[in-house]
Parts: sequence; C-alpha cells; structure tokens
Amino acid sequence: MRKPRPIAVLCLAAMAAGAGPATRVKDLVDIEGVRDNQLLGYGLVVGLNGTGDKRQTVFSAQSLSNLLARMGVRVDPTAILVRNTAAALVTATLPAFAQPGSKLDITVAAIGDASNLQGGLLVLTPLKGVDGQVYAVAQGSVVTGGFVAGRGGNSQTVNHPTAGRVPEGAIVERVAPSVEPRALVKLQLRQEGYAAAARIAHAINAHFNATDAPLARAENSGLVTVQTPAEWKARPVEFIAELEDLMVDTDRPPRVVINERTGTIVMGRDVVIAPVTILHGALTVEVMTAMAIAPSGPGGKTAAVPQVSTTATAAPAKNISLNPGASIEDLVRALSAIGSTPRDIIAVLQGLRAAGALQAELEVI
Repeated sequence: MRKPRPIAVLCLAAMAAGAGPATRVKDLVDIEGVRDNQLLGYGLVVGLNGTGDKRQTVFSAQSLSNLLARMGVRVDPTAILVRNTAAALVTATLPAFAQPGSKLDITVAAIGDASNLQGGLLVLTPLKGVDGQVYAVAQGSVVTGGFVAGRGGNSQTVNHPTAGRVPEGAIVERVAPSVEPRALVKLQLRQEGYAAAARIAHAINAHFNATDAPLARAENSGLVTVQTPAEWKARPVEFIAELEDLMVDTDRPPRVVINERTGTIVMGRDVVIAPVTILHGALTVEVMTAMAIAPSGPGGKTAAVPQVSTTATAAPAKNISLNPGASIEDLVRALSAIGSTPRDIIAVLQGLRAAGALQAELEVI
C-alpha cells in the first residue's frame, strides 16, 4: 500500500472579500503596445561527446551539410556520420523597446534523438519573430540543468540534459516591434474586474485633478483608457511613470488553490466556512501475491504457482463538526488531526464547494 504523503498547507493572511491593501497601478495593469515578443530559431549544437543525433535523425546531417556548404566544403548528407552534433530549437523572449546590441538569455532544446547536450556549443543561429524577420542572433556554450552518469544500461539521468540555456547568448539586431503610447494610453488589467477598473480610473482622475473633464475612463472590466494631458504630451515616459506609481485599493477575493500532484494547499486564513458536518470514511483494499512451489507433473518436477489473497478493510468513518464562523484553517487542522491525507482534504474541500459551504473560489492546478 502507498503511504500517505505529508500534507503541505500554506495559510496566508489574506483579506476577506472587499477592499484590500493599496497596490501600485504598475502591479495591476499592462500598457497596451508595451509587450514581450517570442523568438524562435533552428540551429546546431556541436562539440558533444558522442551524445548527438544518430543516423535516424536525417535533418541534423542535412543541416550540417548546408552549414559546411556555406563555408565552401561540399559533403553529401548521406555520407555524414557525426555523433557530436545535434539539431536544436532555440527560443528567446524579446522585451519591449529592446535596442540593437542588447543581450538576451536563450533556451536550447534538442529535437532529434540526441541524449545529452552537456558541453555543447550552439553555432550562429538567427532568431525570428512571428513576422518572419530576424530580430536576434544566438551563439554560445549550452549550460544544462541535468547530467547523465554511466554508460549503456548502467546509467543514471538527472533532470533533463537534452535542454539547456545560454545566458546572454543572443544579441538583438533589430528594434522590437513595440508601440509607444502617445495621446491615448490604454491600461489592460491583469485580473479583470469592474471594481478594480473603476478604482484605477478614479485614482487617476483624482491625482491629476480631472474630476470635471475626466482623463481616465473604465471602458470595461479589463481596460482603462487615459488621455494624456496637454502639459504631459511632450513627456510621455514621465507621464506613464506617474501613472504607474499611483496607489489603488484592490479587491482580494478569498481563494483556495489546490495542487493535487504535490499535495499542496494554499489558502487565505480568513476564508470562512458555513456551519456544516463532514462525514468521511476510508476503504483499504490489499491484494497480495505469494509464489508457492508445487509439483507440476511426473518425475518430481516442480513449478512456482502464484497464491493470490485479497483483503478489504473498511475503517470507521470519522465525524468533524465545525462551529459557526469557522475558517478554512480550522478545517484543515481538524482533518489533519484525524489523519487525513492530502487527497482526502482535497476531496472534502471540493465537496464543501459543491455544497455551498465554502465561501471562496476553489482553483485546482
């Protein structure tokens, strides 16, 4: 039988539903047009210690042949058998307003049957955006977060040695396709909410004394538009910095986050549970197989015969009663006291949510 895993519970002193602590506008919104861009490239990692692609990966041999052809060396791809080369995809994130000459971190991942990229060198690789334009070039030594020890069937692999990073391995060659806000600044809320949008607009209008002719307007639950005042139009960067530093009261809705894979429960301490009675039992089924030696024919020959036994044990259900005003912390402590596993607690929380007794959002990740 699998032993129950320890319960990992994080109780956060979160506020109940309503206005929470003041937060900077910068931490609540993103500015439309100021965004990151994903880059992608295809390249070769060389210098591997016999852990590169094998003959079955035909495109790595073709890529190596094309690379050598650009250097004046003509080689038939079908005649190449090099196991210190691996084909890889290279990805990077291009920040907004990145200027030529800036450096980016890149991620390199093998796409063939290479077993290890440790010690490899990524050769010059162009990185393209979604529009097909080259925005950066990448090259450098690959640093993997894993390794392989041993050979053949007697080996041990730690983490993923077929993927790695090259810190500052890419150089920006083209300005990022970003749109700098001018007369109209659009603020996109990271977490949609009508109350949050209205509070942000009110805070902006109050700060710039624009109550008669409002500068900011909440278009919907996820967008606030701001007109740049005449005295700030020549200084758009300073105006956006002024907007981002404003403090706004935010909503902190009670939420319980459950990770069933790791048995982790993250919750607010002030999450309230309605009066409820919980009845939770346990059923254990154990199947055991033992090998017994028995005669199988004439001549005294014997053979191993499996002996299967099955037992089922039903533990008595345990009762938990919660008083009015009980919090989620009280519930988890009570369930832990009677020996509940993380899976049991998750099942109870889901049942409480379905019954309407858990006054919080339940998110399972």
